[in-house]
Amino acid sequence: MKDILIITNYFPPEKGAASNRIYHLAEGLKKRGFKITVVTPLPNYPYGKIFNSFKGKLKHKRIENGILVHRLWIFASNSKNKLLRLFAMLSYSFSLIIFFLKHKTPNTVIIQSPPLLVAFTSLFCLKSKKRNLILNVSDLWPLAGLELNVFKKKFSYKILEKIEHYNYKTSNLILGQSEEILNHISSIYPEKDSVLYRNFPIVNTAKSNNLKNTNSKIKIVYAGLLGVAQGVFKLCQKLEYSQIEFHIYGAGNEKENIENFIKNNPNLPITYHGEVTREKLHKVILEYDITIIPLLNRIYGSVPSKIFEYAHLGIPLLYFGGGEGEKIVLENELGWVAECGNYDHLNKIIATIKKEQLNHNLRTKIKETAQQKFNLEIQLNYLVNKLFPHL
Repeated sequence: MKDILIITNYFPPEKGAASNRIYHLAEGLKKRGFKITVVTPLPNYPYGKIFNSFKGKLKHKRIENGILVHRLWIFASNSKNKLLRLFAMLSYSFSLIIFFLKHKTPNTVIIQSPPLLVAFTSLFCLKSKKRNLILNVSDLWPLAGLELNVFKKKFSYKILEKIEHYNYKTSNLILGQSEEILNHISSIYPEKDSVLYRNFPIVNTAKSNNLKNTNSKIKIVYAGLLGVAQGVFKLCQKLEYSQIEFHIYGAGNEKENIENFIKNNPNLPITYHGEVTREKLHKVILEYDITIIPLLNRIYGSVPSKIFEYAHLGIPLLYFGGGEGEKIVLENELGWVAECGNYDHLNKIIATIKKEQLNHNLRTKIKETAQQKFNLEIQLNYLVNKLFPHL
């Protein structure tokens, strides 16, 4: 049995795409006969506080579903203060260094990036001719931060760019979540071996065609992080509501703004349902006609995992994020696309959608497409063959 170590900032019980992606990777490799160890911080995302069941601990070790999970100390923070967030990343990097000194590391290590500093720490400490270091790149930092106006192209950006390049150079293999990510990396290191590894989900689709909505209006739902990048608050302000209802699930920095907007505009058909578990969401979301996937700004390299997750449920998509996601939605006929940031175009697209189009036949077609083209098991088999061709 081969040992594999996975280093990540996110892991269940934390929620979100990053946590789900790494868990499915670990679980899939375990089912294929590998002995998996995960190193991750004490759970704190997205709240910036250590979860109650882990408070007061400096570390935690437990076997979870056959996977050995080491949870290390971190100074948890989701503050907008850049120094505090930097200190949070450095604190986990420090914990990783201590962990590497005290534990024997397998020859195969998968490292999640971003955060860049955590990936850098892992690659710098574990670099060896005997080790196969695999960098799993889900977003292009610092480029994405530049596009989100998190920082400007000054000294700090150049430092992060040097770290980014070191991480690519030191890795033996790179897993990229999008074609844009792989193109970016190959433009820097053309010789670098890489694999497209999408954020495909595991979804129970046994009852994913149960359309219960009989309302004459089109019921649009957003479910996910209510952060600045998603721009759901602005979406509330800009949508034309004559033919639609808007329903929101999730939590994040914009939650209070959204709740206040709904309170101050009681005549608008907007409902905030709060935060629910992923399992419950997969049931209640079936009652809606369309799910919207927005990004406030087009982010190069980013492909929202919701595209694949909701396609598996058979929900028609309204994509409003630009970039590679547009291509995936259009080529696979998963729904509709509006120009990122153009709210007039978004409302025009919505106006063209007819209620009778949003039927069981459309849902079945989307679901079948997802099962054929967004198959996690096929993707995992390919990855294992790539990592261990002689097995």
